Amino acid sequence: MDITIHWTFLPHTDPDASLAFYRDALGFEVRKDVGNGAMRWLTVGPAGQPGTSIVLHPPGLEPGVTDDERRTIAEMMAKGTYAGIVLATSDLDEVFARLKGGGAEVIQDPTEQPWGIRDCAFRDPAGNMIRINELS
Repeated sequence: MDITIHWTFLPHTDPDASLAFYRDALGFEVRKDVGNGAMRWLTVGPAGQPGTSIVLHPPGLEPGVTDDERRTIAEMMAKGTYAGIVLATSDLDEVFARLKGGGAEVIQDPTEQPWGIRDCAFRDPAGNMIRINELS
């Protein structure tokens, strides 16, 4: 069986700030930019990996989401507990320095974890947890 991850979705609260984080700080390519204002869907992905993308979308627009659920989503996003993604790199220190130097919110400096992974963590402009593992 041949299965790959094609798209994953993360919410945004400010498409321009998210675009600056993913494009300018992380160096991802912008693959699509649809809509305008807060109602923008941005598709970004790592250079050289056209089959893997992150779709940054306005939160809580799915049919059937209630106003109470939208408030809960907003509260969880503000705390950084709603959504996240784990990325990987061969040079964690370089990526960490680039993101920190670009003003990204650092949650954890590069750390050797007891389970054998060295990683760091940031929050993107919408509050999503972005963990970055170092490839061995």
